[in-house]
Amino acid sequence: MGALVRLIVVGAGCRGEIYSRYSIIHPDRVKVVGVADPRKFARTKFQQLYNIADENLYEDWRILAEREKCADAVLICTPDTLHKEPAVAFAKKGYHVLLEKPMATTAEDCIEVVGACSQSGVMLCVGHVLRYDPSICKIKELIDSGAIGDVIHIQHLEPIGFYHFAHSFVRGNWRNEAESTFALLAKSCHDIDLIYQWAGKRRCLKVTSFGFVSHFTPEHKPTGAGNRCLDCSVEDTCPYSASKIYLDRVKKGNTGWPLSVICPNSIPDIETVTEALRTGPYGRCVYECDNDVCSNQVVNMEFEGGLTAAFSMVAFTEEMCKRKTTIYGSKGELTFKDDEIRVFDFLTQKASKYVVNSDYPKNFGLPGHSKADYYLIDSFISAVMNNDPSLIACDPEETLQSHLVVFEAERSRRESRVVHFNHSG
Repeated sequence: MGALVRLIVVGAGCRGEIYSRYSIIHPDRVKVVGVADPRKFARTKFQQLYNIADENLYEDWRILAEREKCADAVLICTPDTLHKEPAVAFAKKGYHVLLEKPMATTAEDCIEVVGACSQSGVMLCVGHVLRYDPSICKIKELIDSGAIGDVIHIQHLEPIGFYHFAHSFVRGNWRNEAESTFALLAKSCHDIDLIYQWAGKRRCLKVTSFGFVSHFTPEHKPTGAGNRCLDCSVEDTCPYSASKIYLDRVKKGNTGWPLSVICPNSIPDIETVTEALRTGPYGRCVYECDNDVCSNQVVNMEFEGGLTAAFSMVAFTEEMCKRKTTIYGSKGELTFKDDEIRVFDFLTQKASKYVVNSDYPKNFGLPGHSKADYYLIDSFISAVMNNDPSLIACDPEETLQSHLVVFEAERSRRESRVVHFNHSG
C-alpha cells in the first residue's frame, strides 16, 4: 500500500467539505494540504480544520494549477459550469482527479475532460456516488449472477422532495440553465448512470424525453402573496414558505444542509438566517423566481437486445431522493425501496429479501446518500494509494457514455423527437 495521499481541494463548498471530512476520520490515509476558493470564510474554515499552510490557500485555483505539483490528487467541487477547466488543467499537471458530477455542462467539455485524463495517465473518478452505495452494489451483483435472468425492462424513479426542489431548483444554485445547467444533468445524471450500469455492456440506441416547468410559475402565485416570504400575508398557507423550510429548522438547532447553503459565510442562527431570507435569493416567493428548469421529466431508453428503460424525475414528493427501482428479468423481478432489495423468482415463485448492512460513519454526507458519499471517497483514496484504477466503480469511458445519454435525452425533450445514437466507428 502506498504512502499518505495528499489532497488539494478546489471549491470548499458543500461537496468539498463532505469529501475532505474523510481526512479527519482517516488521518493515516489522507491529508488535505491546499484549498482554492474565492470566499475567505471558506478558506479560513478549511485552514483551521486541516492545518493548511498559508502559502497553500488560494482565491483562484489557476495559481495553484500553475505551481509545481504539490499533492497526489485534487477534489474538484466547483459549480457545474466551472468543472471542465480545472479538471483539464490539474490532469495535465499529473494530479489524479475526483470530479463532482456532472463532469461538465456540454458533451464536448465532457469529452475533453476524459481525453485530458487519459492522455496524462491520471485516474478520473466522477462523483456518481450512488454507484458506491452498498445496496446498489448488491443490485449489480444480483443482476450479474443471473438472479433475474436477462434484464428486459428497468423502471426507476427519483423523488426529489418538494422542499429540496424549491431550495435547489427554484430559489437556489440550480434554478436557471444559463447560470448552471438543465435539471436532468444537474440532478439525475446519477440515475441515468445507474440505468446504464444495470444495462451491462448493452449500448443505448434510442432515447425520448418529455419534461416541464410545472407549478413554480407566476400564474400559480396565490392571491395576496408577497414577493418575499417574510413579508407575505398568506405565508402560513404555503408549503414552500421559506420560513417553514429554513427558520423552523434553525429554531430546532439544525445548522447543516440546507441552512449551511443559505448562510455560506457564517454559522447559521436565527439572526443570520432571517437576514438571508430578507435580502438573499432563498427568501423569495417560489412563484416569482427566475427558475426555468424542469420540475418533472421522463426519459425512455432503448438498449441493444430489446432492453427498455423508463426513468422519472419529479419534484412534488414527500420523500427526498429515496429512489425506487424495479428491474424486470426473464426469470424474475427485482425491486428496491427503502434500502431493501426483493427478488421474486418465477420458477420457485418465492421471494428473497436482502438488506445490506454496512459499517460507515453516520451522517457523513448529504441526506439520501451519506454512506455512498463515504464509500466514494474511500474508493478514490484507495485507488490512489494502490495506483489501482479498478477500485473506482465506473471507468471514464463508461461515465462519458452515460453523460452523453443525458445530453441526448435533453435534446429529445427540446426538439420533441426520438434521438438515435450513432455508434459507428
